[in-house]
Amino acid sequence: MSHRGSDLNIYTDDFREGVYRKVMWRLLPLLFSCYVLNYLDRINIGYAQLRMGPDLGFSDAVYGLGASMFFVGYVLFEIPSNLLLQKIGARKTMLRIMVLWGLLSAATVFVRTPAEFYIVRFFLGVAEAGFFPGIVLYLTLWFPPQRRARVVGIFMTATVVAGMIAGPVSGWILHNTDGLYGISSWQWLYLIEGLPSCVLGVITYFCLSDAPEKASWLVGSERELIINEVAAFGTPPSSQTGGVSIALRSRAVWMYSLLYFALGWGAYALSFWMPSMIKGLGIDDTRVIGLVSLIPYTFGAVVMVWYGRRSDRKRERRWHLAVAAFVAAATLIATTMTTANAWLSVALISLAVGGVVAAYPVFWAAATSAVPRAAAGASIAAITSIGNLSGVATPYTIGVLKSLTGSLSAGLYCTAAMMILGGIVMVYRYRGQAEEYASA
Repeated sequence: MSHRGSDLNIYTDDFREGVYRKVMWRLLPLLFSCYVLNYLDRINIGYAQLRMGPDLGFSDAVYGLGASMFFVGYVLFEIPSNLLLQKIGARKTMLRIMVLWGLLSAATVFVRTPAEFYIVRFFLGVAEAGFFPGIVLYLTLWFPPQRRARVVGIFMTATVVAGMIAGPVSGWILHNTDGLYGISSWQWLYLIEGLPSCVLGVITYFCLSDAPEKASWLVGSERELIINEVAAFGTPPSSQTGGVSIALRSRAVWMYSLLYFALGWGAYALSFWMPSMIKGLGIDDTRVIGLVSLIPYTFGAVVMVWYGRRSDRKRERRWHLAVAAFVAAATLIATTMTTANAWLSVALISLAVGGVVAAYPVFWAAATSAVPRAAAGASIAAITSIGNLSGVATPYTIGVLKSLTGSLSAGLYCTAAMMILGGIVMVYRYRGQAEEYASA
């Protein structure tokens, strides 16, 4: 690599902003679209269950365990998938992941028994393993730490956009396709929302660049700026495929894993159980449930982008994340007391969604700067693997509690407790802020 860009002061602010704007417009629309479909295939089970459960006789506990089985496969294969990405590149990895998850999501139409449900969900998790941590690792090759909260915030709005799409689209499918060609509406839902991922996976393979060094759409000075700034301020691009032992010995990795577990509990509680929460307000029409769910997700999308930019501008992570977690906890508790007032409940659910999703870009901006630089890929995968155990625990725990009590309240109290735990961990254990921006 040329040393001409070793002195970062040679780059003007206008040139620097232009380069990163170019990179954002080249990468984020495609990655955003991929993540929308990824998250849609993950959460559409919440809407499918409204018809799938009664059709197949699945209880809330069966549904909860099925949702959890996804994360068993996801967690087991997340680190190997991220290490493979570093070895073969993002293009081949995304092609493999997206084609397999699209086919397996569509294969849910063949489920008839709880055992079959569990098996399909497990292998769907195996297929999707490595997608999100792989993209986070991939973005660290293109953006230094002081830009990551904004970038990750834009990327992660895909989760709330997926929620915005999942509601009305899933509600329409469930209401209008039942019995079409002898196929149940919940089966149509899995087919219509699953197969497009295969097509987008192929498009991603041909349109994505594995790293700045291989980006033919950048000129030499643009590549040098990105490579030098990432190396100076953040995780350096590396072909290292080891580092698991380094990651697992890092206190930062374990701290952020615990924090990610707490945030994940809140995210998955809302993703998997929001349709049931809205139905519990006396709304039975699946189309209306889908439309009402647009409100929390739209609010969350706006808050996520604004909050990530604010955190970058203030160069502050600790209290941004903690306050978001505490707001989510408080509003989740409040929703258990307002079921008689549907619109107040929807407003509180919106605040809870906003609190949960706003925490994520701040979290990843802090975490990607704190992990061991020599084992960045393994560290990010370890955080998501350990943290995503919440995906195993949350739906099953809430499903069992709902079956035992007949109400979601106990599950929401557990969720609020986890969000409070996450906020406390961030307040008392975060120590990386000064180091993160020492040379910015």
